[in-house]
Amino acid sequence: MTKHIFVTGGVVSSLGKGLTAASVALLLERRGYRVRLQKMDPYLNVDPGTMSPFQHGEVYVTVDGAETDLDLGHYERFTGKDCGRNSNFTTGRIYSSVISREREGGYLGKTVQVIPHITDEIKNAICSLDAPDVDIVITEIGGTVGDIESLPFLEALRQYRQEAGVGNVLFIHITLVPYIKAAGEMKTKPSQQSVGVLRTIGIIPDILVCRCERHMADEHKEKMALFCNVDRKLVIEEKDVDHSIYEVPLGLAEQELDVYVLEKLGLHVNNLRMSDWRKMINSLIHPDRGEVTISVVGKYISLRDSYKSIYEALTHGGIANRVKVNLKMIESEEIEKKGAARLLKNTDGILVPGGFGGRGIEGKIKAITYAREKGIPFFGICLGMQCAVMEFARNVCGMKNANSTEFAERLEHPVIDLMENQKDVTAKGGTMRLGSYPCKIKDKTKTRKAYKKNRVEERHRHRYEFNNAYRDVMKENGMIFSGLSPDGQLAEIVELISHPWFIACQFHPEFQSTPLKAHPLFRDFIAAAMTGKRKK
Repeated sequence: MTKHIFVTGGVVSSLGKGLTAASVALLLERRGYRVRLQKMDPYLNVDPGTMSPFQHGEVYVTVDGAETDLDLGHYERFTGKDCGRNSNFTTGRIYSSVISREREGGYLGKTVQVIPHITDEIKNAICSLDAPDVDIVITEIGGTVGDIESLPFLEALRQYRQEAGVGNVLFIHITLVPYIKAAGEMKTKPSQQSVGVLRTIGIIPDILVCRCERHMADEHKEKMALFCNVDRKLVIEEKDVDHSIYEVPLGLAEQELDVYVLEKLGLHVNNLRMSDWRKMINSLIHPDRGEVTISVVGKYISLRDSYKSIYEALTHGGIANRVKVNLKMIESEEIEKKGAARLLKNTDGILVPGGFGGRGIEGKIKAITYAREKGIPFFGICLGMQCAVMEFARNVCGMKNANSTEFAERLEHPVIDLMENQKDVTAKGGTMRLGSYPCKIKDKTKTRKAYKKNRVEERHRHRYEFNNAYRDVMKENGMIFSGLSPDGQLAEIVELISHPWFIACQFHPEFQSTPLKAHPLFRDFIAAAMTGKRKK
């Protein structure tokens, strides 16, 4: 049967459960096992698609069109394996399934309760990734042990372990060991209390992973082992890394966490193959071709996780080019106030990412004008492409009032308009153009040079598209439509003839970039920034 690993967290949130789960998955895969990952989120939203980026961070879109938690991005970047709809379940989705079944008469005659009906649905979700070609499923439980909303999930895990039997289930608990500066020492008591809460629920963790700023002394590990009823060697230190999150698996491997996991699950410990990962880390830490500065002009800059995949993909582009990428995060509204020249000087490349709503749009357009006129490499993504089209229509094609119908009605020049199949849609959740769609690439373009093929699959998340009524006038003024849907109706990628590197796409290429294989557009964007810097 498929083995299961459950990852829980205690003391505080944002301990890096997703990174740890992804790191463990990477190590197990590099020992020859087939691993899948999923996350259980305790909030009542059915998915994060309608949540503000300021609250939740980015919404990660899977190949099959699910709007999911950003931790799935870590899963895919570390393992190189696609996640899907069954890789993310929320309390809202679990309850929706149970309530729908009740309305259909599925529980006819029964009183529907948290136990057993909700917990049974959670267990069904856990098993949704079980398959003959899957050896191990790693399930991360969002939130913190002790939260009211997490209790049904933890109870389901307790039941699952009892039903699956010894050797088929493993619990990894991630906890915080803080350093108290005033006392000059590290404290294990918060972790002891966190494990105590788990034990009252009926779960005893098999392995403790201790997040800390400084190295733990032997006395701390011994105390944790004694009071948390965990073997001393299974108290694993996870100290803050010096350079990149991609160092985390190496630190865990040095302590043989993956070896202990396999032994606990009764699986053979194969050789660990990490040479390519170590080579990648070396390229990241020791770039030998200089550095570039990339300005990211966005609407949600104040929360770094809002553009998590964008920042990671830029790092991947740096790794591929053996160059250090310095990021400048700039709020588009600040450009509206202070001007593009002031905030974008000394930048080697400008990226405008996605978003929704009219706030900060004019700042994005000013940044694009600056990139186009100064010949600075530019990369637009989703809303960034729409803003690039609006800027070109206004300032090159002479359509001064060009805009998107998302931001204004009764436009003289609606160069961006609501997609035809979206005009009758009223519900907000999960109704956009979502998931992977094919795109045909035009020959003899910078896009074709990047991809090195004429057809690609990319992930989308949008309602608005380029208005084809303006395609001819755009072409006449120097805009190339280098990527189209197979039927030729949807403009997926645009670029400019008379510019060193100006590409914008309607899809989200950042979702398919990994540290071992940078996305072609991010790779070539960084390369263009390097070339432009040398010329300057």
